[in-house]
Amino acid sequence: MNALLVLITLAQTPRLGTISFPTSGAPAAHEAFVRGVLYLHSFEYDSAANAFRAAQQLDTAFAMAYWGEAMTYTHPVWNQQDMAKARAVLSRTPAPPTPREQAYLSAVRSLYGEGGKARRDTLYANAMQQLTADYPDDAEARAFYALALLGLNQGVRDVATYQRAAAIVEPILEANPNHPGAAHYLIHAYDDPAHAPLGLKAARAYSQIAPDAAHAQHMTTHIFLALGMWEDVVRQNEIAAGPHRDHWGPNHYTQWLGYALLQLGRDTEARQLLETMRSNAQSANARGYLIRARAEYLINAERWDDPARAWEIDRDGLGAVVLSIDAFALGYAAAKRGDRAEARQRLAQLNEIRASARPDGPNVAPARVPAILAKELEAAILVKQGKASQAVTLLQEATALEDAMPVDYGPPDVVKPSHELLGEVLLDLLSRKDEAVREFRRALSLAPKRARSLAGLGRAGLDL
Repeated sequence: MNALLVLITLAQTPRLGTISFPTSGAPAAHEAFVRGVLYLHSFEYDSAANAFRAAQQLDTAFAMAYWGEAMTYTHPVWNQQDMAKARAVLSRTPAPPTPREQAYLSAVRSLYGEGGKARRDTLYANAMQQLTADYPDDAEARAFYALALLGLNQGVRDVATYQRAAAIVEPILEANPNHPGAAHYLIHAYDDPAHAPLGLKAARAYSQIAPDAAHAQHMTTHIFLALGMWEDVVRQNEIAAGPHRDHWGPNHYTQWLGYALLQLGRDTEARQLLETMRSNAQSANARGYLIRARAEYLINAERWDDPARAWEIDRDGLGAVVLSIDAFALGYAAAKRGDRAEARQRLAQLNEIRASARPDGPNVAPARVPAILAKELEAAILVKQGKASQAVTLLQEATALEDAMPVDYGPPDVVKPSHELLGEVLLDLLSRKDEAVREFRRALSLAPKRARSLAGLGRAGLDL
């Protein structure tokens, strides 16, 4: 009977990878703590917090269990932080019994101390750097230091800093090929078309390291999407979204899934997915993903008169980027089907968003994306008026703006990439083939194997 219970327990233990993280906690509490750290490395923050709370209940004097829960309230790569919850945890944290654990608590207290977020993030990164110097054999300290570096620029990719993070975690993964944090943070560090080949090994490994973490299954597709590996993007996001397809709502996983289906030409499946997402859209966050998914469908499937364009989606509480994507996609579809009145109405909406939008610290997207999309939509209207040369001038301005943006990841915020659109206008209306080819190639350097850019090269007579 005891053996059977052990087998049942092992079968129920989530497969999240393996780490070594010695602490002063009681054995049972330490086991729950390690599970929390494993969830933390895979950004499964709610599950991590539950595991850390369980560790606290098993050993109320276990200071590192409180450290862990506090860590779940900062999401560095996503530029999210809940100060109130973190400070509440730290206010009841017992004194740690060892110098090493004291260093961990001191570092996290600097993360939630006084001053603005950027300053506190820097202080925290500096504290973790010192911890790695004091305890060079502590792989977890090095992993969390690398994660701190990924969050220094407030959710905006800083290539040089990301490569510093990669250099820290590469040796961790080499020493422990089952380390979820090392694989995960390497994927983030290499998550752009120029560096993605360096992250392919980590992406292949991560799905096997943490098969019971949904985010781990999705995270592999950051590399796959950056390389245009669309079948892999579909497979892994289907796993991440879960087995109950009827309940799939609009979220990070399903949006990426829909985009990949469109790149494969599986438009009917993408449309079915969009309908399922619509039926399960609840929160403002979900509605934002639904708007993105609808825009991607209209633009990439080129179904300008699809009934989805008439869906009434509550836009309350949504940000400038999502609102501009929505206005552009609906306006571009209207221009393509010859409805100039709606196209101009959507352009007016875009210009209102552009006029009021401002950068969010180093994140220029809230201001830059509406400006680019407004130029694109105005160009589309000009094309319909027979003014292709004027449209080209506007699109050249749009490409300059897009090229000046930091490297992003995933389905593009500029839902119709400006180089792709410029290439189409140059090729289809002005017969400027060589210039069009250059634009399509530039679009593909930013979004490898994107279907519409490849189609443009095909129309130009290039061998794909």
